[in-house]
Amino acid sequence: MTVSPAVRSDWSTARGSLSVTRPLVVGILNVTPDSFFDGGRHATPADALARAEQLILDGAAILDIGGESTRPGARPLDAEVEIERVVPLIEQLNARWPEIPLSVDTMKAGVARAALQAGAAIINDVTGLRHDPDMARVIAEAGAGVILMHSRGEVGELADYTYATYGTDVVGEVIAELEVMRASARAAGIPGEAIVLDPGLGFAKRTEHSIAVLRDLDRIVAMGAPVLVGPSRKRFVGEASGGLPPEERLPGTIAACVHALTRGARLFRVHDVREVRHALDVAAALCGIE
Repeated sequence: MTVSPAVRSDWSTARGSLSVTRPLVVGILNVTPDSFFDGGRHATPADALARAEQLILDGAAILDIGGESTRPGARPLDAEVEIERVVPLIEQLNARWPEIPLSVDTMKAGVARAALQAGAAIINDVTGLRHDPDMARVIAEAGAGVILMHSRGEVGELADYTYATYGTDVVGEVIAELEVMRASARAAGIPGEAIVLDPGLGFAKRTEHSIAVLRDLDRIVAMGAPVLVGPSRKRFVGEASGGLPPEERLPGTIAACVHALTRGARLFRVHDVREVRHALDVAAALCGIE
């Protein structure tokens, strides 16, 4: 079943408005030594730039830069270290590819402020503004776009099962908590057109919870904001595929993205941009998404 695109077709960011009527692939650019799949691969400036170039050539519409891992058991990182990892890269990326909007995956207001001053357009907060009380104000003052992701707990708990407790309506609980996050953002001065919602696949969710969210994703799309999904090589993909390790989870990732497209998602945060981009192009054509 195919649903209509998100009610809002544009996303306001600090670098202008992005159309989200067609699927956009968000390329993951981790500059961390300990991320669950690509930790350490792009930690040097030269490696990060080379990876960024490849992601853009492969069809990434946005780059999402991560300076701190949120894998299970990850330790909190000092803001100064995170800034040292991401800000020089933002400056170099903007100099070489000014047309590519940059998102920064951070839960710290200080990092967000430095990143936005360096030219980032979007803040991707995996705590949905819960972690740092100054985050919403920083985003509002910069006129930045924001991705509000559903999660529970703090750093080190975000991607495990500590708070993966739901009743009979998993999606209803996710929607209720996303509504609280969105209300907090609006109260701080972030306009509705700047907000994208992310149901947080794999975050405080067992495999059955993430599958339930994907199955009924159209209910989250009905909240009226563009929806981003991030299934890339996650544990639930491996478990749903019979226990495959991260390096064998690309086909399952593609399946999750295509399904999410048919349920109304329009932004897809992945490691494997080329393969997902091609699959989404075909799926969009088949679904009549223009």
